[in-house]
Amino acid sequence: MSIEVANLVLNGSYLAILGAAIAALAGIGSALGVGVAGEAASGVVAEDPKKFGQALILQALPGTQGIYGLLIAFIILQKIGVLGGSGLIDLTIPQGAYIFAASLPIGLIGIFSGYAQGKAAAAGIMLISKRPEEIAKGMVYTAMVETYAVLALLISFLMINGVRI
Repeated sequence: MSIEVANLVLNGSYLAILGAAIAALAGIGSALGVGVAGEAASGVVAEDPKKFGQALILQALPGTQGIYGLLIAFIILQKIGVLGGSGLIDLTIPQGAYIFAASLPIGLIGIFSGYAQGKAAAAGIMLISKRPEEIAKGMVYTAMVETYAVLALLISFLMINGVRI
């Protein structure tokens, strides 16, 4: 690796921006989860179009991980000066590494929990296909997975705010 490339990659600002990108990867989980739930919803609605609203509520729930990842990415970009007009702050390697590490909880957990939540939502959609009055139970099962995405959001947020710049 040449010195120029090493200096480009091995600096704090690059690591922090890479962290913002990692946080945004939580959207992968949401895309997968919403897709899985959407497949189930389409089957149910094909049989009974009146269940569209209930199915849509359950399908939307896995979308939150992408929102959480985007929020953390925005917080990182604001903290390092990319957003807000002040310009990119020159970070030390430890500062950038801390921010990168802080992005990992929401980035990784968001991928897995979004997909798992989509599967739970699909099961909830199957529940309402037979018993539409039980939508609250399907929502509770789906929301249980959300707990771990919220915990990841919280830890990423606290870690980022703990980095002194």
